[in-house]
Amino acid sequence: MHRKSQKIKDRQNAIVEYIASQKNAAISDIFIFLQKRFPHISRITIARDLTALCADQQLARYGSGRGVRYTISPARDLIQPIAVEPYFAINQDDREIKNRFNWEIFDRLKTDFFSQTESKYLADLHQTFQTNFKNIKSTTLLKKEFERIIIEFSWKSSQIEGNTYSLLDTEALIKNHEKAKGKTETEAQMILNHKSAFDFVLQNKSDFIVLTRAKLENVHNLLTAKLGIPRNIRKKPVGITGTNYRPLDNAFQIGEALEKMLKLLNEKKMFFEKSLLALLLLSYIQPFEDGNKRTARMMANALLLAFDFSPISYRAVNEVEYKKASLLFYERNNISYFKQIFIEQYAFAVKNYFQ
Repeated sequence: MHRKSQKIKDRQNAIVEYIASQKNAAISDIFIFLQKRFPHISRITIARDLTALCADQQLARYGSGRGVRYTISPARDLIQPIAVEPYFAINQDDREIKNRFNWEIFDRLKTDFFSQTESKYLADLHQTFQTNFKNIKSTTLLKKEFERIIIEFSWKSSQIEGNTYSLLDTEALIKNHEKAKGKTETEAQMILNHKSAFDFVLQNKSDFIVLTRAKLENVHNLLTAKLGIPRNIRKKPVGITGTNYRPLDNAFQIGEALEKMLKLLNEKKMFFEKSLLALLLLSYIQPFEDGNKRTARMMANALLLAFDFSPISYRAVNEVEYKKASLLFYERNNISYFKQIFIEQYAFAVKNYFQ
């Protein structure tokens, strides 16, 4: 790291550590504290650091005039990066985790968790998508692009669930109804269900501007049709491979968690937050006996489409890293790694479709 950048990082880390120890602090308090470690520091430099730390959601600012004070941002624990490889190098049974459903998660997620830089980047991507989309005058070309996204989404979402169809196999199945040799009927049905659900969402996208439990269950039913998966909210516990986190285990609490999730999603103003939260919270709650993550990915796209944003195919995502990001949210309620994947996949979608 460049020497100057390291100095800024050291100084900003010191500010965060001080405020964390004090609960909150005025700029005058921070100035007195920092002078001991950085004798030549100026108030202007501190003000610049505080602005940067607030923009990165490390700190929150409240009050006005001489009453302005700084505290640790409620979003910090959510977004503070975790070193992924060292974390998963620890045995599953030895990791320190939140092993039960955290009811406080809904209040914590009310905060804005995309930084100003991330929000601008996503907004610029959306503007690029809108421009590209409007420039395509041929309905035939638009139809082909949506077909391509549906094929790639159906393939990748199914692959994340262990489906062994290749992308070319998936294309042949969806376009020509050709089932791949040596593959099971269940694998083919899973992919066809993805197509049916995506078609339904695309044809009824305005219905997903406001989410309801009935709409959620309808999408789940489409994704799990003919797979022997029970409909509606599960009535028994489920486990998740690779983690000691255990979701809620009774229908009443699951229903309550879903209502809290839907209220949070419907109240959110930023559409990317809506989509990412649907992706994470449906997987976290695990409301159905099976098909939860498939439903989460589809609902995340339903929200993007409802507000005229590009859907995400997840074609470029590494399924192992996707699962690690999910586990970090389950075990630590930390969204940093999944947020990174989400941003990367949205950028991939804008740069590869509707050109």
